[in-house]
Amino acid sequence: MGYKFKTDFIKWQTLIEAHYDVKTIDNFTLRMFCIAFTNRRLNQVKRTSYAQSSQILQICRKMREIMVNHASSCDLKDFVAKFIPEFIGKEIEKATGIYPLQNLYIRKVKILKAPKFDLGKLMEVDGDYSEDVGVKLDRPAEETVAEGEATEVVGA
Repeated sequence: MGYKFKTDFIKWQTLIEAHYDVKTIDNFTLRMFCIAFTNRRLNQVKRTSYAQSSQILQICRKMREIMVNHASSCDLKDFVAKFIPEFIGKEIEKATGIYPLQNLYIRKVKILKAPKFDLGKLMEVDGDYSEDVGVKLDRPAEETVAEGEATEVVGA
C-alpha cells in the first residue's frame, strides 16, 4: 500500500518504513507496519550508508511479497505466533540482497476487518465446551441500616 523513507544524518543510514494490508485464511484483514534500517557493507570506507530510492522501492516490494505470502498461508493464531520470534523480519532481511539491512521488524499490526462471529466455529476450536450452566449460590442476607442511624468510622 505505501512506504516512506527518511535519510537520517545523525546515524548516517536510511530508515525505511512500509505498511501493507494482508488477508489471512480465516478472513481477517490486517495492516502490517514494517521498519528497517540500512547497514554498512563489508569493507565499506564511506561513512554513510544511504540507499537509493530505486533500491528502497525494491526492498519495499520484497517486504510486501513476504508479508502477503506469510499471511495468506495461515490463520490468525499461527500468524501471531510468527511475531514473537521475529520470524518474518528475519526472513525479509535474508531475502533482500539489494542493500544490507539491519533491525528489520514488524513494528505494529492492526486488525482492520474481522470476520463475522461464528459461535459454532468457536466451539469447535475451544473443544472443552459443556452444557453445564453452573450451580446456584446462596447469597448472604443483606444487612440494612436503619434510616437515621449513624455509622461509626474506625481509624479516622
